[in-house]
Amino acid sequence: MPIRRFGGHKSPVSHSQTPKLSYGYRKMNISRSGYRVFSANSTTACTELAKKITERLGVELGKSVVYQEPNTETRVDVKESVRGQDIFIIQTIPRDVNTAIMELLVMAYALKTSCAKNIIGVIPYFPYSKQCKMRKRGSVVCKLLASMLAKAGLTHIITMDLHQKEIQGFFNFPVDNLRASPFLIQYIQEEIPDYRNAIIVAKTPSAAKRAQSYAERLRLGLAVMHGEANHSESDMADGRQSPPLSRTTTGHTGLELPSSNRHVPFPGIELPMMMAKEKPPITVVGDVGGRIAIIIDDIIDDVEDFVATAEILKERGAYKIYIMATHGLLSADAPRLIEESAIDEVVVTNTVPHEVQKLQCPKIKTVDVSMILAEAIRRIHNGESMAYLFRNIAVDD
Repeated sequence: MPIRRFGGHKSPVSHSQTPKLSYGYRKMNISRSGYRVFSANSTTACTELAKKITERLGVELGKSVVYQEPNTETRVDVKESVRGQDIFIIQTIPRDVNTAIMELLVMAYALKTSCAKNIIGVIPYFPYSKQCKMRKRGSVVCKLLASMLAKAGLTHIITMDLHQKEIQGFFNFPVDNLRASPFLIQYIQEEIPDYRNAIIVAKTPSAAKRAQSYAERLRLGLAVMHGEANHSESDMADGRQSPPLSRTTTGHTGLELPSSNRHVPFPGIELPMMMAKEKPPITVVGDVGGRIAIIIDDIIDDVEDFVATAEILKERGAYKIYIMATHGLLSADAPRLIEESAIDEVVVTNTVPHEVQKLQCPKIKTVDVSMILAEAIRRIHNGESMAYLFRNIAVDD
């Protein structure tokens, strides 16, 4: 009887099943390599930036519904599968900041529980970024928000011009802090006539580094405002002078000694006298006479300081005044105050929607930054280096 060999011949069943399994595995990998872009906004005005980004990427905006219940609770309904994909959530922050934050958190958690591979938040203007330092007995709210975003499921953040670059240390995942300065510098070169006769102005000494970066790249002079008309954040009371200081403190100090040492008298403490701050009269360090003054800042919200600075620059001889800022929050009566002021033009990017303010004040102009946000999304998804987006960017910018 011939001996049957089982090792060299495969049955038809196993031969037909192997390609099917391999083909199915390859198909699953292809679907997992894709990405989706969603908008977490419930208002139409805030989805404009997301639409511009998806148009540049050549993809469709992900299908989702974000709305408020009658009791103002936020509800998110994702209408397509996101399993195993890179998901980018574009969240433009409107005036209702807290609602926008809640929409972002709920959508991130919904995508996390739907088994998304990576969840990247695209937050051009990061809210609460001004509350990144301890004030009196308050809290560092920016750190709290960073913890909430991580807990909700975000694994990466793309933002632009953080108020303080040190905020990136609050996160335990990567943060790409893009810069709007190339777009604003291009606007200066192309839209401001005779910009070679301009001078870059820092509204406060704390903004001098950012202004210096612009001045060096444009090959222009630098002026710094200093004095009583300005109110920088460093001058705010932070609680270290509470309770009020006295030169000598005697008697009961609030420290109770152990019972075994109560027979030892507790000596008085002498503290050095703290000199109160007194701002000097307003001064402009730099010659602005006969020049175009370009004020540089990262956020323009309450414009009273900008209006006061513009009046002083006019008195010093500046014949045109521009304001360049990344985030144009323009709260309260900002459009009216700008329209009635000596400011000739306010240039901001579209990181924050401000179409209503533009209708109220024709002096407000917009620079589109969707190009760099779209390129950042493409590079992160493809695993490419982000260094190209930071070329010619100074450390202090």
